[in-house]
Amino acid sequence: MDMSQYLEIFIEETKEHLQGLNQSLLQLETNPEDASMLNEIFRVAHTLKGMSGTMGFSKMAKLTHDMENVLHALRNNELKVCTKLVDVLFKCLDALENYLDSIVNTGTEGNNEYTEIIQALNNIINKKHEAEEVPVAKPSAKPVPAVAEKEVHPTSDFSVNQYEQNVINKAKEVGMNALQITVVLNKGCLLKSARAFIIFQTLERYAEIIKSEPKVQDIEDERFDYEFTVVVISKESLDLFAKELNSIAEVDKVIIKPLESRAVENEAPVNVQQEKPVQAAVVTQHEESKTETEETPSAKAASTQKPKTGKTVRVDIDRLDVLMNLVGELIITKTRLEGTDIISNPQEYNETVEYLERITTSLNDAVMKVRMVPVETVFNRFPRMIRDISRDLGKEIILKMSGEETELDRTVIDEIGDPLIHLLRNSVDHGIESLEKRRELGKPEAGHINLRAYQSGNNVIIEVEDDGQGINTERVKKKAIERGLINKDVANSLSQQDIIEFLFKPSFSTADKITDLSGRGVGLDVVKTKIESLGGRVEVETELGKGSRFVIRLPLTLAIYQALLVLVGKEKYAIPLSSINQIINISPDEIKMVQKQEVILLRNTVVPIVRLANVLDVPREDKVQKQLTIVIVRKGEKLSGFMVDSVIGQQEIVIKSLGKLLTGIKSIAGATILGDGNVALIVDVNSLV
Repeated sequence: MDMSQYLEIFIEETKEHLQGLNQSLLQLETNPEDASMLNEIFRVAHTLKGMSGTMGFSKMAKLTHDMENVLHALRNNELKVCTKLVDVLFKCLDALENYLDSIVNTGTEGNNEYTEIIQALNNIINKKHEAEEVPVAKPSAKPVPAVAEKEVHPTSDFSVNQYEQNVINKAKEVGMNALQITVVLNKGCLLKSARAFIIFQTLERYAEIIKSEPKVQDIEDERFDYEFTVVVISKESLDLFAKELNSIAEVDKVIIKPLESRAVENEAPVNVQQEKPVQAAVVTQHEESKTETEETPSAKAASTQKPKTGKTVRVDIDRLDVLMNLVGELIITKTRLEGTDIISNPQEYNETVEYLERITTSLNDAVMKVRMVPVETVFNRFPRMIRDISRDLGKEIILKMSGEETELDRTVIDEIGDPLIHLLRNSVDHGIESLEKRRELGKPEAGHINLRAYQSGNNVIIEVEDDGQGINTERVKKKAIERGLINKDVANSLSQQDIIEFLFKPSFSTADKITDLSGRGVGLDVVKTKIESLGGRVEVETELGKGSRFVIRLPLTLAIYQALLVLVGKEKYAIPLSSINQIINISPDEIKMVQKQEVILLRNTVVPIVRLANVLDVPREDKVQKQLTIVIVRKGEKLSGFMVDSVIGQQEIVIKSLGKLLTGIKSIAGATILGDGNVALIVDVNSLV
């Protein structure tokens, strides 16, 4: 019987069971006498055993069977719950998660039998009441251990198809370079996919990427090691790419190899300037040299092992009922419109159109709710992570979570997990003081971290707050001066917020020593990049000795939002309404020059001016204007004024991607199609403020 048709259901249900098992084990450790919690853990283990056995995953079935034996002994009071026993059960959970990750990526459980964990379970059953220490099964939320550097072999030329070889040949004919570039990341790199995204953006400033391994989806899902290879065509030299890529944080090595023209059977003419597939991707680490005709391991995995699984959302049946009713109303209204004579009965026609508008608005809201997922799915992984990290550091930390029911678009939910992991690890390592230090300061021995989520208008706010030592801005300023990021005179005039911004610079760290958790200066810059790529922003509030609070503002959805349409020259642009502070009219003589920057004074605040016509390269007539229209936008505490020719009005827009050929364009976040069929580009506020 072919079980592959049930694989996606198995994966989703197993994720839910493992998430529930994680929470139940934490509660059992807190309250060992809770029989109901023990029964729930036993039920989950029994369910997982049956599911994995039915699907043919024997290793998962074996592990959960041995877990069942221990849990059965606990239920019969033959054993007592202790910390080491719970540790072994947590390691069982980590092993099950690793099995599931392997199933998602390859369709198989992998080769690891986790014999040490199974032996520890058997020892417990054999009346060894104290669980033995066993190697950790490498859960994804655990700190990344330091890895010794190995010699990296350059990746051989991976095969290109006829079209791609034609592109290389034509590029060489017109004097362009074709290069195979292999980039090796640091083994302690956090948020690998986001770091790769930064590297690809750098490449696309100077070149077109015509070939990569594996596919884009594997980058987004972080299914790669620490090395990736791409083939690019560019007018720039090999030395430029070596310099630019080596300057990026967390890049250990760059290997560049020029590619030559090759004969292609049935060669077809190719226009290099027009037909350029742009795709960024990643390859597996340390591939051994192979012949040109040999298939790469990643390609083999994609073609023979990896199951076809998609992203799914579980929807409440009531929401589907609402959606169905609205579609029914839409069909009825359509029939009513078809039977209405606009000439003889214009009033009925207008009423029907107004009703149709209300239905489409309700339909839009209903569809958005179907895509919404509670942030609880992300938050639930953090209590276990904080437990493990605090034990490793010898700190006592209490994590309080609230607002788990707050909902976000599924596409946003999938991306915010890693940034939140880094902020929480920062709070534990940098923020919360050691037990001795907290005693000296008269603080409670247990540090507190608050993780909150709540909705504010069209945004969702996520806060990570700790009662630790706060950010020492003087120390940050001193480090910035030492690194040459700023001179001493200018540094003394900076505000606290300006100084804190240095923490988001690549490779910037104030740690005295490198640990498994921090000290390499990676993370915060990638966190900022990731959040801003989702249309959000990160704000920081801190008080020395009292603690810090990181505030992430995210849009409810990445598909539809309110925007202000403006006219620049003869072109229409959209500015996200959530970023707009106010709209003002000023006279030209109110604009002053400060350090070669145009500014205006707005209620005793100096606001820099951005002339959108110049930034966006829009042709317009130079004529004297008595009044200038300025749209004041906000990014955190910073204000900027966008100069436009006129304001059209507020409108709900549907966001469209610019496509692969136009990725990486600064100042533009996307596009939308207006009611008249014309296209309006969406201004990227984060890149301009």
